[in-house]
Amino acid sequence: MPRLVMKFGGTSVADIDRIRNAALKVQREVERGYEVIVIVSAMSGETNKLVGYVREASAGGAAGTPGFYDAREYDAVVASGELVTSGLMAIVLQEMGIQARSWQGWQVPLKTTSAHGAARIVDIPNDNFNAKFADGMQVAVVAGFQGVGDDGRVTTLGRGGSDTTAVAFAAAFNAERCDIYTDVDGVYTTDPRITAKARKLNRVGYEEMLELASLGAKVLQTRSVELAMRYKVRLQVLSSFSDEPGTLVCDEEEIMESRIVSGVAYSRDEAKVTLISVADRPGVAAAIFGPLAEAGVNVDMIVQNISEDGRTDMTFSCPHDQVPGAVRAIEAAQSAGEIEFRALDMDENVAKVSIVGIGMRSHAGVAQKMFRALAEDGVNIKVITTSEIKVSVLVDRKYMELAVQSLHDAFELHKVS
Repeated sequence: MPRLVMKFGGTSVADIDRIRNAALKVQREVERGYEVIVIVSAMSGETNKLVGYVREASAGGAAGTPGFYDAREYDAVVASGELVTSGLMAIVLQEMGIQARSWQGWQVPLKTTSAHGAARIVDIPNDNFNAKFADGMQVAVVAGFQGVGDDGRVTTLGRGGSDTTAVAFAAAFNAERCDIYTDVDGVYTTDPRITAKARKLNRVGYEEMLELASLGAKVLQTRSVELAMRYKVRLQVLSSFSDEPGTLVCDEEEIMESRIVSGVAYSRDEAKVTLISVADRPGVAAAIFGPLAEAGVNVDMIVQNISEDGRTDMTFSCPHDQVPGAVRAIEAAQSAGEIEFRALDMDENVAKVSIVGIGMRSHAGVAQKMFRALAEDGVNIKVITTSEIKVSVLVDRKYMELAVQSLHDAFELHKVS
């Protein structure tokens, strides 16, 4: 029988009524002849509550440091949210006459590294599931976000772990598709809250979705899209609360004709940092960005300008909340004599706006059209970066929504479907 993976996020299983609603969607796929693997998240808000319990319990704990806790016990606590949901989903399905069984990560077993709180999936053996499906099981309900490490301890996969779990199961069991049910009904050309002209995409390529996810679109986590692209897992984004068609994330070859631009993404909370008059010498970039990496600063856009006197200005962007850490790292490197610069300039009121489309590969003049559209609406560009299928700019935060609307209109994305 064909297999299908269905993943339900926290808002989709927030209470028993929503679990029953999700179970009806599972029942429909069983009646269509699928063996179904359901991946569930914890109920909405439950993981945050569990994390809060850990922090409260560990305040001034054994190490004498507020907030210190054993990462293995952290995983043991926060993984419990998905266990509750998987058990409840299995019970509801059984009440509907479906042969369903819940599975914890270690029972599969979903094998991971032992990096607690940020484990990576190593392997998903399929012997257990194959035997149970052959014995009459129709639905396996799996607790997402978790696995088991080499030491036999429960591990959690970190941010986006349940989506990643779903894609990994689809790859391991050669599923026909992986359906991700959430509180939106697909991937849009941009945020509908910014422009009412936003349109839902019927299909979007893996690379486009990966760029959109990394640029701030919150429909899918970057990690899960990377995994889907690697193993050619067809993803479908659907709403848990309607039966409207969703968006299929698939290989570029499945899209009849590539759009020049598929979407406009944005990230509101960005900051721009510039080191002014840095000595232009081999290794200076490593001397700057090495300490930033060690401090956990997520550097994004980088621009270097060489002046006539042999000095250079080095500009980069990072999340707004990481600016204090970035400044500390740079000043420490300066104090240690690792880098030399005249001044440090910061602009903490910028936003990143990007256009994405696989059709950019074969069309010239896309960036020029973007820049002209922004100029005509009075939006000044501070930093520009490009890739094969993306152009990103930093603009004043107060102009972010105007920039998104301007680009959406310029590339006529209201006509895209």
